[in-house]
Amino acid sequence: MEKRKIKLVIWDLDNTIWRGVLSEDRDVTLISGRRKMIETLDERGILQSISSKNDYDSAYRKLKEYGLDEYFLYPKINWNPKSQNIKETISQINISEDAVAFVDDQIFELEEVKFSLPEVMVISADDIEGILQEDCMNPIFITEDSKLRRNMYKDDIKRQELEKSFTGTKEEFLNTLHMRLKITIAAEEDLKRVEELTVRTHQMNSTGYTYSYEELRQMIQNERYLLWVVEMSDIYGNYGKIGIILIDCKQEKWILKLLITSCRVVNRGIGLALLTMVVNKSIIAGKELLAEFAPTDRNRIMFVAYKMMGFQEIDEIDHVQILKYTSNKKHELPKYLEIIDKTDKG
Repeated sequence: MEKRKIKLVIWDLDNTIWRGVLSEDRDVTLISGRRKMIETLDERGILQSISSKNDYDSAYRKLKEYGLDEYFLYPKINWNPKSQNIKETISQINISEDAVAFVDDQIFELEEVKFSLPEVMVISADDIEGILQEDCMNPIFITEDSKLRRNMYKDDIKRQELEKSFTGTKEEFLNTLHMRLKITIAAEEDLKRVEELTVRTHQMNSTGYTYSYEELRQMIQNERYLLWVVEMSDIYGNYGKIGIILIDCKQEKWILKLLITSCRVVNRGIGLALLTMVVNKSIIAGKELLAEFAPTDRNRIMFVAYKMMGFQEIDEIDHVQILKYTSNKKHELPKYLEIIDKTDKG
């Protein structure tokens, strides 16, 4: 099995989760060890979904009967091509193809997905017994956010449904959420989640730098660096720790080394709000503000945020752009966000 980190496992049902074909035999039985496997992946923070050719009502009733229905986000139980279902799920969860695995007992289905979505890892149900021991299914750390990830995504589904039915503007909807950001100086107990975010986040990631737990621990002990952690909540629940800001303080300059926000909040304007906060704090501190940015095919949205804020490219070193904030003007933070700033060391 390939060595990469999987964030989403999509399951077939017949002869994959249960033994038998539901449309032919109502007395299908849960395959030994499947419940434990699903529960363990969930505890590790690996999301799960379904792509199965079946009657939706019958199959979902069977999942509820086994007590497994709660583990699956955006289950696709229909007669569409499985690659189509998987593509839709990837879009709904906002995840990259190479972080997805698909499990099925049929070679035809595995090959169809492999052809249409070549970056998705395909796994035969016959070869799945050792899956929990594979490196790709074992995150570096299992944090509190990992254990709650499925429920956080379920809260997001509720928000999305409410947004679809909302008749006002985007900003009016965001106002109804009463979103709160709490920004704190990173403590040692935050570092596992900080490392996890650097590894997991690609779209809202300014440089793609990853830092080990030990590197991060050294940074929080060094006055040269500012490492801040961002938590978020709204009236529907807690998003957990969704962002990181890392600043290298070099004499009269601040260099923004890393700005990350979770993909789950990409449509909430959080990345731009955090960049606004950094800009304003650098002006108050009397520091010139530079930012490192490594463009990829996934983080263009982050580059747009820098340009909107007024950053200009002044140099490039080893494929990393050096951007400079060229104004001394402070910016207004979004009115739909309450920001609790706990980053002043004094």
